[in-house]
Parts: sequence; structure tokens; C-alpha cells
Amino acid sequence: MAGSVPNITLNTGQYMPMVGLGTFNKFKQGEVYEAVKYAISCGYRLIDTAWVYRSEDEVGNAITEVVNSGMVKREDLFITSKLWSIFHAPDRVEVGLRESLKDLKVDYVDLYLMHWPMAWQEPADRKAWIMGTDFKPADVDFVDTWRAMERLVDKGLVKAIGVSNFNITQLKRLLSANNLKYKPVNMQIEISPYMDNNDLLNFCLENDITVTAFSPLAKGGQEYAGKPTPNLMEENLLKDTARKYGKTPAQVALRWAFQRGYATVPKSVTAHRIQENIELFDFELSDDEMKAIATLNKDLRLVWLDNFKSFPEYPFEYPA
Repeated sequence: MAGSVPNITLNTGQYMPMVGLGTFNKFKQGEVYEAVKYAISCGYRLIDTAWVYRSEDEVGNAITEVVNSGMVKREDLFITSKLWSIFHAPDRVEVGLRESLKDLKVDYVDLYLMHWPMAWQEPADRKAWIMGTDFKPADVDFVDTWRAMERLVDKGLVKAIGVSNFNITQLKRLLSANNLKYKPVNMQIEISPYMDNNDLLNFCLENDITVTAFSPLAKGGQEYAGKPTPNLMEENLLKDTARKYGKTPAQVALRWAFQRGYATVPKSVTAHRIQENIELFDFELSDDEMKAIATLNKDLRLVWLDNFKSFPEYPFEYPA
């Protein structure tokens, strides 16, 4: 156990908490720093970040402060970061990781994910935002990128490696590659009651690959990539179920995810929501309630990164 949060066991034997704090940064300066400190004080031990989130320095400052204060030890925390797509060339993989390690102010991360299966060339502005249009594909096979990530494990710079935003075909190709030294331990994908992602979820679990859901609350009605999103929190089914248990619709949605067997990393910088998002383990949804929530599925993907839909290895079937 990490705090009060149950763990999931990776195929390396590591334990990963099943609820963590997401740190994708579209917030004000300093908000992620405060959120990470508060989350750890509430019992969070999984912190999910990435090079491209532009918040790893704030995450690192917060971790340094709580470790130095004696609140936790570094080994009590499970830190996930992600290899950005401009670092896919095998000789650039360690460069990308070391930039993250420097900002995070740690010697290793517990889990390092290939953020996307697509590789692209480094733009003139290397921190250009991901929704820009000045990106060009790079001729790098993600299997070669993976082999370079394996060397990070051997060097002790990461404890385990995995992938994110792969489709089943891509994951099968990676798993079937010759002479892989390490199997992916985790896949991070979009899952919410609006996007159950059943086929990919089941494929991962059947192949001893744990799953982490990003956007488990379907953005909560917030605008994303300049577009409005439906508000999952306003679903009467979730509101009625929440009233029954004295919980919030968000807690019901996150409990649904927990009972389906995968981890979640909801993001928030609001103290009471950070606290609520970890208070999931004092109630249990019935089989009928689980089935009812599953009927909310619309196969509604919110994270498309559609400016890359013409790139080789774009993982989604983009609607016409």
C-alpha cells in the first residue's frame, strides 16, 4: 500500500499506486508545485508527468521540498514521466530522459513511457506546443526507440518502461519484435465512462500489461484544444449514484475505473478535488451499477492530436 491507495503489480514485480496526480500544465505558474505538495500530504504517491507538460520543474521542486521535510522518502514515491516524440531517435532517447531527470531533480524515474508511437523532427522552437502545425515526421521506428529505452533500464535511470497512446496493432508489433529485453509494463491511454476503450484495455490486461487512464473524468466539461467537451459530471446516473453513497460524480467515475482494474491519474490543482479524487476506497459499486455506468460509453475520444493524423504511426482512426 502507498498511503491509503491500493497498488497494482507490474510485470517487473514493482508496485504502482492505482490513483495518482496528473500534472499536465495549462495552469498558472506555481499551481502544479502547490498541487504536488498538497497531493503528497493527502497520501498520493504516484505523480504522473511528462517532458512536454512543461511542469516537470515545478514537480521536481515540490518533490524536493517534501522529501527534504521528511514527509516522504524518494523511494516512497512512484514517478512516471514520458519520452517526447522529438527524442525518438535511439541516440536521443537518453537525452530526453536526462532533461526530465534534471527538471525533476531525481536520479531515476519509476516508470518511463513512450508518449506517442509517432516520431517527429525537432522544430525550430523545441518547446513548441503540441497543437501547432510546424511539425514534420521523423523516420524512426518505435521498435528502435524501445530498444534504446531498454538501455535506460540497464543503466538504472528508469525502473521500468512502457508506452502510451498505442493502438492494438502497434502494441502487437512491439510485443512480437525480435530479442526484446523488456516487455512493456504499462500502457497509458484515454479511458472514461464516455470512452471505455474496452478492446485495448482487455488486450493489455490479457498480456500482463497494466493500464493507466488519463482523462478519466472526460475533461469534466472543460474546453480542450479550443473545443467544448460534454460534462460527464452532469450525467444523472452518476449524480444519483453519488448521492446514494455520499460521494461526488467524479468519485463514482473514478471508483468505476478502479473496479475495472486499471490506474487513473486525474489532474487537478484544486485542493478539495485533489483530496476527493483519492477518497475512493470506502465504498463499492454493485455489479448493476458498474453495468449501468458502462452504458454511458459513446466511444468519445477527446484527445485526438489530429494535427498529426497524416503522420506514419498515427494511432487513431480519425473520423472523416
